[in-house]
Amino acid sequence: MASRKRNLIVLGLVGLLLAASIAAILIKPTRLGLDLAGGIELTYKASPTNADRKPTDREVQNAIKVINERVNSLGVTEAEVQATGSELITVSLPDVDDPEAAKSLVGSTAQMYFYKWEENVVGKPGQSKATNNDKSSNNLGFTKQYDAVKLASEQKPGKSGREKFYLFSTEKGNKLIAGPELSKEDLLNSEDQRTKDKTPLDGKQPPDSTVLTVPKGYIVVSYDRLGTGKGTQWFVLRDNVAMSGDEVKSAAVGTDGNGGGGPAVDLNFTSKGGSIFKQVTQELFQEGQAEAVIGQKPGHRFAIVLDGKVVSLASINPNDATLSQGIAGGRAQITGLTQAEATRIARQIDLGALPVQLELQSQTTVSASLGKAALDQALIAAAVGFAFVFLFLLAFYRVLGIIAGIALIFYAIFFFALTKFLGFTFTLPGIAGLVLTLSVAADANIVIFERIKEEIRAGKSMKSAISTGYSKGFSTILDANVVTIITAFILFVLATAGVRGFAAALGLGTIVSLFTAVVVTSAILGVLSNWRGLSRPSALGVQDADEHRQRWRFDFMGKSRMFFAISGAILAAGAFAIAGMGLNLGIDFTGGTKIVVGLDKPATEDQVRAIVSKAGAGDAKIQRITNDKTLGPNAFQISSDQISEENDISLIRKDMETRFKIRATSEADTQFVVSSVGPTFGSVIARSALTAIIFSLIVIGGYVALRFGVKFSVPLLIALSHDILITLGVYALLGLEVSSATVAALLTILGFSLYDTIIVFDRVRENMPRMPRASFSQIVNRSMSEVLTRSLATSLCTALPVLALLLFGGETLQAFAVALLIGTISGTYSSIFIAAPVLTLSKEREPIFRQRTQRILEENDGVVPAFATETIAGVAVHSSTGKVLAEEPSSDVAEQDEQTEAPLEDDFEDAVPAAAGSNAQPGAVKRPQTKAERRAARAKRKHGR
Repeated sequence: MASRKRNLIVLGLVGLLLAASIAAILIKPTRLGLDLAGGIELTYKASPTNADRKPTDREVQNAIKVINERVNSLGVTEAEVQATGSELITVSLPDVDDPEAAKSLVGSTAQMYFYKWEENVVGKPGQSKATNNDKSSNNLGFTKQYDAVKLASEQKPGKSGREKFYLFSTEKGNKLIAGPELSKEDLLNSEDQRTKDKTPLDGKQPPDSTVLTVPKGYIVVSYDRLGTGKGTQWFVLRDNVAMSGDEVKSAAVGTDGNGGGGPAVDLNFTSKGGSIFKQVTQELFQEGQAEAVIGQKPGHRFAIVLDGKVVSLASINPNDATLSQGIAGGRAQITGLTQAEATRIARQIDLGALPVQLELQSQTTVSASLGKAALDQALIAAAVGFAFVFLFLLAFYRVLGIIAGIALIFYAIFFFALTKFLGFTFTLPGIAGLVLTLSVAADANIVIFERIKEEIRAGKSMKSAISTGYSKGFSTILDANVVTIITAFILFVLATAGVRGFAAALGLGTIVSLFTAVVVTSAILGVLSNWRGLSRPSALGVQDADEHRQRWRFDFMGKSRMFFAISGAILAAGAFAIAGMGLNLGIDFTGGTKIVVGLDKPATEDQVRAIVSKAGAGDAKIQRITNDKTLGPNAFQISSDQISEENDISLIRKDMETRFKIRATSEADTQFVVSSVGPTFGSVIARSALTAIIFSLIVIGGYVALRFGVKFSVPLLIALSHDILITLGVYALLGLEVSSATVAALLTILGFSLYDTIIVFDRVRENMPRMPRASFSQIVNRSMSEVLTRSLATSLCTALPVLALLLFGGETLQAFAVALLIGTISGTYSSIFIAAPVLTLSKEREPIFRQRTQRILEENDGVVPAFATETIAGVAVHSSTGKVLAEEPSSDVAEQDEQTEAPLEDDFEDAVPAAAGSNAQPGAVKRPQTKAERRAARAKRKHGR
């Protein structure tokens, strides 16, 4: 009665939590990510501006803070800025109005520095110093960037700053191919592709080109004196900074105070900055007075450089006595700007400079209508996946299935409410994670339900079976869910932003599913344990409850060589496919640009290729997209590593709009989606993927070694590697594209394969002390026969939501689901036919099991039976048929029964079988009474004899 009352109290608390969850769902808004709301996603590589090293965590976090302030100034409400790994920063801007303006604002370093101009400008020998004569004031500059960079490269390195690398053509004109970059590797993997034939660099220096290195202590800056873009000059400066933009308190758009009346930027310095500015301008005044050229006092200048461009070059007039003490007041003004330039510069300065330099690695744009279509497809997949799982549980577990379905509904509500409470942003991978956690929640119930059914078959009452089933199944659930959470955590830490949504959903969903399975389902079953509807075993899906026999009698270990051969053949075929055809790596790994476009007018692949070739991408891969209602019947996907410049994409878009007209739901929402990934970013993703997989294997192996033993971890890691290799082999054989989503799928496969394997290993661990005279192969066969139904049921519950993703999830989720489906099948196979046999080969070599095997061989004419003679619920059963033996067995049967383990429900540490001829029931045990009996019992448990 007390137990029922406790369960009612738990259900009452769950009801309150359910009401609060529904309220949270109705009140708090749902945040949609870029791929569902449309917008632009930018991924940058961060590097320190003044040091040749990786950025520190503090620098990256400060950069994220500055970027967030810039994004907020755009009015984007659902933006996300987050670090990916140690060097990457991903910026997602859903539903942004002007993607190009956003990209310009977010990615600009906005590093402002103030220089004494004449003191730091470098000229060739023979060049005269600048004077206040306009015609000669810039005679230390160059009209070609190449000449300035070449001059800088000839200087002796200074002590501070960083080297910068440029790649120029050696043909006439010395056109810039790529740069500046902070390393030669980045330079030759640059996304800029301005070579003559438009080919990518791919880490190789093209012919007829040269790499110039600007040493530490020098910078090359541009100055557009006329503000027209036609008179730009290039200067070499010693990097001796008078003051930095950190000393600027604020910047605002103003009016030229010198009588021009044009737009200007008003700078307001900090108190320290004001003092420095006053001192520097005083020094410039004094230096100007000290020089006399052609009878005049030249004006020394003060340069303001913003991101490598001179935005102001103001003279300090030595004839103006009011400047003799410097410019006080802590203010300055940048003039000679257009209104747009003034607005942009003021905003960049006011929002603050980035503490790192950002290099764009990838760019993705998604239209709002495509995002809505993807959301609809994902929600349908989630609903169908839930229906699949619920129908399976109902058919297989009857009344228990109904209870599990109720628990799944609770799970969905709790999960959705928690995501809203935590501010979780839903993305396509996140919804995929939600669909997959349905199987995690169902699997936890299956583990418990199968335990309950075992106890019912053993003759226990429903109340006792529920209690025992939960107590025995909890450790299995805990182990399986912990490793899934570990996998999700590693994936979240090491993966890119898109996959992080999946990892977060998987980890969060696993925690919530553990709560619903252990707390909610347990409380419901506890309250209903005395209900008549649960009294009949058939109502729970239990058939033949009175028969004490195992449902599976297959010699799993005896057929292990056959299964090893099957796996070997599959792995060999996959290895040959990978070696011969290679993996079809997507642009996530190789770099390049992918364009998805829907056209109003019919077009052929050749017509689309002609447009793309005109932009310099003649080798582009053109694919027609079918069955996409949003894109329409004339949709194409264009993939190429020769499209990188913004003008290339603009040219393709303009030509397609002119010839075929791009589909659009509004002027701002056209079906023209661009994804660009730089080769450097691709290598970062590849390294992150490999690191995540290796680290996951190490951590999971360590956890299993801690929980089960070292010899259990090795076969488990072999089985997991087997699943990954088979999945990659199938991908190579079918030519499927490998993307970052595939990496997420591979890591998910690790979790689900491990789930199945742990179910098997947990039962092996449980049966080892209960079968003190059996060989290890007999223990494993017995364990496999007990858990095979459960293992197949959990695998099917995993496969059903994956199947829903495959059928209804849209193109992105379908590619993800293919890897998961292959991995689920492979994981089920490996946990049964690879992990357990490998464990058996290892354990059979231990002295105690060698002795047992030798004794069994001697007793059975050189043969080890697949199953040892057993007892179930204290009743002896035949080893081969599973039928109940007579209550008074013959002497030879009694001799066989010496191999019998202690009954499952009475598991005393030093228990021994009851003596023959006693009044105890067959298979019963008695506790040792004397010290000698306890010593003998311990010896028997230790040595098996």
